[in-house]
This record gives sequence, C-alpha cells and structure tokens, in this order.
Amino acid sequence: MKQRHWLITAAIAIAASFALVGCATQNLTAYANEKPVLDLAQYFNGRVDAHGMFQDRGGQVVKRFSVVMDCTWNGDHGVLDEAFTYSDGTTQRRVWQLTRHADGHYTGTAGDIVGQAVGKTSGNVFHWNYTLNLPVDGKTYEVQMDDWMYLMDGHVLLNRTAMSKFGIHLGDITLAFSKR
Repeated sequence: MKQRHWLITAAIAIAASFALVGCATQNLTAYANEKPVLDLAQYFNGRVDAHGMFQDRGGQVVKRFSVVMDCTWNGDHGVLDEAFTYSDGTTQRRVWQLTRHADGHYTGTAGDIVGQAVGKTSGNVFHWNYTLNLPVDGKTYEVQMDDWMYLMDGHVLLNRTAMSKFGIHLGDITLAFSKR
C-alpha cells in the first residue's frame, strides 16, 4: 500500500510540474506591437559584440564568455560568424547559416547544431529553438535550446536561453549583444 501511495504522489508531482511548465511559456504574438521592430538582417549585419554567462539550474554562474560576430547578408541568406572566448581561456567558433522566410520565419544551421534551428520574429522579439551538440569533459551531449532575443534599441539586444535535456532544465544563458 505504501508503494502505491508513493507512485500516486510521484505521478501527481510530475503532472503538476508539466502543468507549471505549460503555464510558463511566453506568447510570441504578445510582442507584435513592440518597438523598435527587430529585423535580423539589419541588426546582425557587420560587427556585433556580445558578453554572456551560463548559470546552472541553481543560478550559480558556471562560465562567462565574450563573442565577436562578423555578420553578412545577401538577400534572404545570412552568415553569422561567431568567435567565443570563455573565462577559462578556451575558444570556440560557430558559423550560422540563416535563411529568412515569409512572415518573419527563419531557419538556421551550424556545425554543432543538430538538424535545423527554427524561429520567428514578432515586433522587437525573435524566438527560436534548436538542438546543440554540447561538449562536456570529452563527451558530447544533445541539449535543447529555447532562445529568446529582445531588441532594446538600435544597438542593444538582450538574449535569454533556457537549456534542457529530456525536458529537464539544465540552466540558462544570458547574453547582451552590442552593435557597433
């Protein structure tokens, strides 16, 4: 009987956590009238600098980093060449190939992205999702990235990304972009 009670309690706790996650989802269309309007091809064109940090699920800052981006667009196709420098001295490079589609939809690929990233702009916001191959201690893990970018003005773009695996929240990335 105790085991059955424990299973029922666990099932209720799991169902409640899924319900809370569902309630916490942002609505992209709520930003439709926000200004300034984010045009990715305009913002990510030329040199863009960024500073960020990764926090574990407890809020502890685990890693800090800076990024120098060289960005170019040719029509509806963009290249975002990102050079990361981490607080421990390590470096990384990611080159995004972006495609702008109708109605603010975008797709993107990069060498460490599984499949295709998909997203959409609305007002001053860009939201996209993708799976990242994340190297950790000699192993590589596929993690899901839920990425939200908010254009503050013509120069500053704030980015908040939730990282998860198997639906379990691993941590958050906060990033501030500065356009030269």
